[in-house]
Amino acid sequence: MSGPALRQLHSHRAIHEGGLSGAVMNTENLIGYLQRGEVEMVNQACDHLLEYWKTRVISHADAEEEGFYKQLLEENPGLEREIIQLTRDHDLLRLLVADIEAARQKDLNVTAEIMQKFHALLVINELHSREEERLLFQ
Repeated sequence: MSGPALRQLHSHRAIHEGGLSGAVMNTENLIGYLQRGEVEMVNQACDHLLEYWKTRVISHADAEEEGFYKQLLEENPGLEREIIQLTRDHDLLRLLVADIEAARQKDLNVTAEIMQKFHALLVINELHSREEERLLFQ
């Protein structure tokens, strides 16, 4: 069973906007440290950003899949294709986070590849949220 916030567009959108704005802010902080060459802060900011993606965005995706999406499918089986697509978006977010974690274990430096993946997370999350709101609430 999902909480009432997931079932109301305005509160669901607020969750999306808050998650994305925090991810953007933390990404910008990381970029700033990179530009200034503050190695210790770069590593701390990268670890913080990874944790943010896991605890704010991925945990929201998990909650949607475990409750909200299941409830919607029970109420409207015609949404199966849309739910599959939205779940795939979540899978892409999880894959990118896992790739960043693996890259960090292999090379402790924040590389261009890691930054590309952080930017990909932002794009996928933004598109996913917009489509989820369009497909499931309108």
